[in-house]
Amino acid sequence: MPQTLPAAFPYIQVNINTAGLVPTAQRLPGVIAIVGETPAGADGGTALVNRPEEVASIAHAAQLFAKVSNAGVVTPTTLYESLRLAMLQDPKPSKVYGVRVTAGNHAEGLAALDGVDDITFVALAGVTAIGTANPPTGLLALKAHVETASADGNKRIGVAMIDPAVARSTTYVADMTTAIKPLQSGNGRMLMLAARGATGDAAAATMAAVAAYQPHISMVLKQVKGFAIPAHEQYTPTEITQLSAAGLNAIIDPALIVGESLHLADGKLYSSDAALGFVDVVRTLDDIDFRLKAGLIGLVGDARITAGGLIRVKARIEGILGRLRRAGVIDGFSITIPVLTLLSLPEAAWDTTDREMVRTARETRTVEVDLQVVYGPAVHRLAVTLSPSFT
Repeated sequence: MPQTLPAAFPYIQVNINTAGLVPTAQRLPGVIAIVGETPAGADGGTALVNRPEEVASIAHAAQLFAKVSNAGVVTPTTLYESLRLAMLQDPKPSKVYGVRVTAGNHAEGLAALDGVDDITFVALAGVTAIGTANPPTGLLALKAHVETASADGNKRIGVAMIDPAVARSTTYVADMTTAIKPLQSGNGRMLMLAARGATGDAAAATMAAVAAYQPHISMVLKQVKGFAIPAHEQYTPTEITQLSAAGLNAIIDPALIVGESLHLADGKLYSSDAALGFVDVVRTLDDIDFRLKAGLIGLVGDARITAGGLIRVKARIEGILGRLRRAGVIDGFSITIPVLTLLSLPEAAWDTTDREMVRTARETRTVEVDLQVVYGPAVHRLAVTLSPSFT
């Protein structure tokens, strides 16, 4: 039977592939969550226990986590007060979650956040007790949560404060740094605040203030609103310096800033790793980490281990990092893909090691990429030399 040739009509056939219209995943850099206690029943609001709730406004926070009378009068709870302070910040964080827990059960509330993958900061409402490591309670439960979540890919920073009720003394800084030593994080996941005499939850307020800024913005001298610190409780210059040296961020009212307002004296993390000692460094790395994963996921199972395929991978990385360089987040970058370097050469020029590298990459289907990023941090201190003269 002779072969039937297809008809020319309808002359042009168009097949539409919408793969290029799939958006790249985005992660807001300033999403916070506050886990806190409320009374049982309706006195603690309408939210269910251990269920994360997105909070849209202060009124919404009252409905979810406090008692509101028919006349609209709010009976505050610990969680509501912390959320209220967080939402008073200007600018505000991108999104705010609240989690209601029963008395002392913060670990269960933190566990409820495991599946919420857009959170970047976490705090416990009004909690200053260090707690225990096993079982995790108090601030040690917060530390365990952010370190575990970060290791699993959901990068988070825990924000906490030392007890504001501890009175001034000649050994204040030494006593505080000794007491909170168990909270020091080996991978830069804890931000510790010192706000002696604070009239509200300084941790929740500061967390919201920090989250409101882009990751690469330094936190030094950024304003925190919603609570007060009596003048007689404020830190001396010596205490501010000593707290900073220990990795703690004092809340201060700087004399050089007009008016009465509270600001962060430093932008450090309570980290045992000096390379991860500043909030903006860790936040920027977390942001780049997510951007790379979200931007490159579409090439997994698609780009081939050939010169052309890996050039495509390199171009995608250049596009991701190039936007950050243009925005001033990073100062520069370089990309090295060893296998691409080899595949760009004639095969006759390979030695035994080169052949083994290419064979291993193709056999395991794994390609190593080395990224070097140049980060230019903000100025934290100016050293000015004043030289008076009569001439």
